[in-house]
Amino acid sequence: MPMYKVRPFQGGPDSAVLAEHLPTCMYRVPNVHQGGGSNSSAAAATVSSSPQEEVDPSLQALETRQQEILNRLYELKAAVDGLSKMIQTPDADFDATNIIQAEEHAPLTASADDLDNLLGKDYGALKDIVINANPSLPPLSLLVLHSLLCEHYKILSAVHMHSSVKHVPEHLLKCFGEQTKKQSRQEYQLGFTLIWKDVPKPQMKFSVQTMCPIEGEGNIARFLFSLLGQKHNAVTATLIDSWVDTAIFQLKEGSNKERAAVLRSMNTALGKTSWLVGSELTVADVVAWCALRQTESTNAVPANVQKWLKSCENLAPFHSALTLLK
Repeated sequence: MPMYKVRPFQGGPDSAVLAEHLPTCMYRVPNVHQGGGSNSSAAAATVSSSPQEEVDPSLQALETRQQEILNRLYELKAAVDGLSKMIQTPDADFDATNIIQAEEHAPLTASADDLDNLLGKDYGALKDIVINANPSLPPLSLLVLHSLLCEHYKILSAVHMHSSVKHVPEHLLKCFGEQTKKQSRQEYQLGFTLIWKDVPKPQMKFSVQTMCPIEGEGNIARFLFSLLGQKHNAVTATLIDSWVDTAIFQLKEGSNKERAAVLRSMNTALGKTSWLVGSELTVADVVAWCALRQTESTNAVPANVQKWLKSCENLAPFHSALTLLK
């Protein structure tokens, strides 16, 4: 005796169960090759009279997304075309050398009033710049700028070692030299404290309570050089910032191919002016010189760059920084 009975799906000729008609194609389209107007219209009517297939929601969503992407691409193409027209205009591709040469360069002058304007006036307290730096990657440019600041201000310098580092070489602990005269803090115009600490990048504060740290060797170098009172127009200031970023990210941290490209650009710029930007020393020269020295890329450099290196090292702040590389 069987466990259960089922109704036959398809019986014989006398069976009441009808045979299932399976489709032979996915969907039907009108025959565009069929000749004759009446026959064509009849075929189209036949197709239109057939029940339409239901559209898959996922396919419809995919088509909508594709159309949105295409519209976005058309918008980006229009934006790029507009930018290309702006770049090709004569005003956008000018040589800034004439503007830089026409600018009147004032000598590096600094006073207590300049410090008050830049750092804020703090009655009775010494303005103290505190920098944290990693001894495994000493920020050479900051040491050069410290020497430049010492030529314009009475600076109370100090070097300390943080507990996060176990050992600091002796020449880094004495990178500011010996403090020959012990005077009260009120007799100094500026404090400069360097702390060798395990940090990923240099950090600087001059007001511990009210400001967030300035990070990165290039950013700190910009700030310290501004204390020297040098002012530039917008074009010159933009070129200086560009050279500082190039020195940090391509000369110091870039590949050999990037360094070679930067050296070619430096050689071209130094063929027109004695310094990287204009006829006066700027922070761009300080940072670029330090980047070349720390990466030991000074052996095979173009002629103009070699001449510029010697001009830098003839200055006392650069010459004293060379001793830290030995």
